[in-house]
Amino acid sequence: MGLYKQELKSNFKGFTIWFLVVVGMCFGCILLYSSVESSLEAMGDLYSKMGLLSKAFGMDRLSMATMSGYFATEIAMLHALGGGMFAAILGSNLLSKEEYGHTIEFLGVLPLGRMSMLVQKFLAMVSMLVCFQVLGTLCYAGGFAIMGEEIQGKHFWLMGATQFLMLIEIASICFCISAFSRKNRMGAGLGIAMIFFAMDIMCRIIPAIEDLKYVTPFYYCNATDIFTDEKLPAAGLAIAACAIVASLALSAFWYQKKDLQ
Repeated sequence: MGLYKQELKSNFKGFTIWFLVVVGMCFGCILLYSSVESSLEAMGDLYSKMGLLSKAFGMDRLSMATMSGYFATEIAMLHALGGGMFAAILGSNLLSKEEYGHTIEFLGVLPLGRMSMLVQKFLAMVSMLVCFQVLGTLCYAGGFAIMGEEIQGKHFWLMGATQFLMLIEIASICFCISAFSRKNRMGAGLGIAMIFFAMDIMCRIIPAIEDLKYVTPFYYCNATDIFTDEKLPAAGLAIAACAIVASLALSAFWYQKKDLQ
């Protein structure tokens, strides 16, 4: 598992930066709650009456004046977007970097088969996303404790689990793109994450494109839906699992036959 450890080591700096920025910003917002609580009540009333915008961000169902509502409508969404961008960047670079960085020649002389290389890189990616989501979720739980606020345990941990599935799905799709490419596709990965995020917002506003909820992974991990006890979309979760398996299978199939240069 030498390549696995090497991937963890080489991506540690990037992981640390993204973790500190995304989780640090969200954790800071939790600690700011008591300072802005009085103004959030007025803002919450205003936002809840903004029609389609309120519906898109769940402000018509949860009040920002409560810690749970503030967390679900603002902080959880910010974490999901930041985490999705990190997952996209991570996955879109793992395989192709060996070719555009001209290190594939070195790996070629090691006693590693292509399948072993791909699996170790994929496991390294999953491990980093596990750390990102688990440590982030624990930090937010700590923030609730510091503020003396009660966590809606079932909803809070379920949100963390579905967001983790979302990260794996986005990363797997970008990992597949990396298998097909010889160049750094970070821009494409970020574009995919942002398009998925926009799809989630738009399909909640426009009935004609409601079926996009089956495409975007941001839909099934939406904290507002989870905190208001709405049923998780089973079809969306099943599609996510299929997308992960299909992305890995397609990556393995192509990488095995690819002419590595």
